[in-house]
Amino acid sequence: MRRLGIHFGLVIVSLIILLPPLWALRTSFVPEPMAYSTQLLPGVTLQNYVDLFVQKRFGVYYLNSLIVSVGSVLIAMPFAAMTGYAFARFRTGGKAARLAVLATQMLPPVAIVLPTFMLFRYVGLTNSVTGLTIAYAAMNLPFLTWILMGFFEGIPVDLEWAAQTDGATAWGAFWRIVVPVSLPGIAAAGVLGFILSWNEFLFALVLSGPATATVPVGLASLQTSNGVQIAKVAAGVVMAILPLVVASRFIQRFIVHGLTFGSVK
Repeated sequence: MRRLGIHFGLVIVSLIILLPPLWALRTSFVPEPMAYSTQLLPGVTLQNYVDLFVQKRFGVYYLNSLIVSVGSVLIAMPFAAMTGYAFARFRTGGKAARLAVLATQMLPPVAIVLPTFMLFRYVGLTNSVTGLTIAYAAMNLPFLTWILMGFFEGIPVDLEWAAQTDGATAWGAFWRIVVPVSLPGIAAAGVLGFILSWNEFLFALVLSGPATATVPVGLASLQTSNGVQIAKVAAGVVMAILPLVVASRFIQRFIVHGLTFGSVK
């Protein structure tokens, strides 16, 4: 009876967690007038998705989000790997440097978005995918540095000593030994950085324009003078979480391994 009660409680909690995304999925396939109906499926239609990509230019927002999210991770990852390795192995800058990197994540985004906008406007990077990618890379860099630092601390230093004994330099041991061994952790950090960039709204709202907006800004634009087009919003939400679900599914073992690796465990 005790185990039955535990399983029953877990089922209830799981249903509570799954109900919002499942209801969003249901709402995305019903006509707009029936979106607030309590019926399970008062009618199935793909018109919401058609309107989303044809009338609302959601495909442009989708492509911008993919470019910005992937690009920011690719730019930030090498710098984060080198910085995290320096902190983990050589204690570069001591605890003060680590805390300084971490402190940049404690600033509220609203406090730095306006100075960032002024700087980007001065150099001509507003309303551009390139500028938004650079901004997201800078935002991801401290987070990825701390994540990778924990992974590198979990790697035995004997592997690097053995490589250096065979003639490798410290730089060569890092790229040929440490990085390949840390691939699960790097993959997990990359996915987390992608999710942060994909879901970011404030910087995308301020730094982007109609042609360079991302998915969160595109979803916010679905509010009209007639109210929120909830069925189209639900379709946009389903499309927005789709890349995250697919990415998590294909690299799930890397995420699990990475998040339980090193001092992050």
